[in-house]
Amino acid sequence: MRAAVIEEIAEPLVLQDVPDPRCPQDGAVVEVGANGICRTDWHLWTGDWAWRGLAVEPPFILGHEFAGTVVEVGAEVRDWHVGDRVVFPMNPGEGTCEWCRDGHQHICDSGAALVPGVSYAGAFAELVAVRHADVNLVRLPEAVSFVDAASFACRYMAAFHGVVDQVGVRGGEWVAVHGCGGMGLSAVQVAAAAGASVIAVDIGAEQLAMAREVGAVHTVNATEEDPVAAIRELTRGGAQVSVDALGIAETCRNSVLSLRKRGRHLQLGHTTRAERGEVALPIDVMLLNELQFVGGFGMQGQRYGTMLDMVASGRLRPGAVVSETVGLHQVSDVLAAMGDYGTSGVVVIDEFGGR
Repeated sequence: MRAAVIEEIAEPLVLQDVPDPRCPQDGAVVEVGANGICRTDWHLWTGDWAWRGLAVEPPFILGHEFAGTVVEVGAEVRDWHVGDRVVFPMNPGEGTCEWCRDGHQHICDSGAALVPGVSYAGAFAELVAVRHADVNLVRLPEAVSFVDAASFACRYMAAFHGVVDQVGVRGGEWVAVHGCGGMGLSAVQVAAAAGASVIAVDIGAEQLAMAREVGAVHTVNATEEDPVAAIRELTRGGAQVSVDALGIAETCRNSVLSLRKRGRHLQLGHTTRAERGEVALPIDVMLLNELQFVGGFGMQGQRYGTMLDMVASGRLRPGAVVSETVGLHQVSDVLAAMGDYGTSGVVVIDEFGGR
């Protein structure tokens, strides 16, 4: 099969013909229909997450945000067949730990070891193997294209879980979203679909324009005005919910300070090598205002039904956060642009042969 391979960290990927993946007994092999290029891919490609024990060793194939068609199933698999259209959540579980048994396989104790494109060869390729298919695979309706579904395996579903399940955004609430990349735009669209009035914050005009297209009623350019002051003025005291969709110290702090009393902060963005997992926060403000700080990480497969029903009804339009489709030979350029936040929305690979 054709694949884009890391041969050296932070160097352009190399297109190669590599052996097809072997099908696990408990898993499946999926022909990749589309794969989003995620900021997690950038973290791994640059070695930015080596400090947290997440590093890849070349040669390696990235890619975890994919949808496609089952072409082979393992002998232990009961629920899936060749020809099924599927999505594989980035946060899989093995099904037996206490979290999996409680319906939270997205925070499985073994989850990191099961992620294609992170712990073993991923979907920057024509084919990818997945583990524990019966626990994790999600059926993709015929009406949803692979390109539209590309972010369902990571950013869009993580935003949905965070906004809907974790902080329970309600109609009429103010929601501020700090950082309008693929995750942030997904959060904007989901919060707007839930009936919230969304304020989008970013430093790029293109990103803010996309935020308006997917549902933001106000935008704030953080290079031109203080986002905290702007949000507090627009909302007359602060947002009920504020989201850090980027994960840097400034956006996390701004998100917390954007809240009104008893507000809920949602952390969707991961930190970088600069923060190394720790951000200073205004603890006294959080205490005195009874603020909630909530994390959102992925989403379990059984929760996809609600999200897909909203897609089918037209309330959610995941394709609207896709800014561009590219071929496998263009992945290196996209990853390089992510270094200075030079991409907008979700960039999706939808062509895997070619050069």
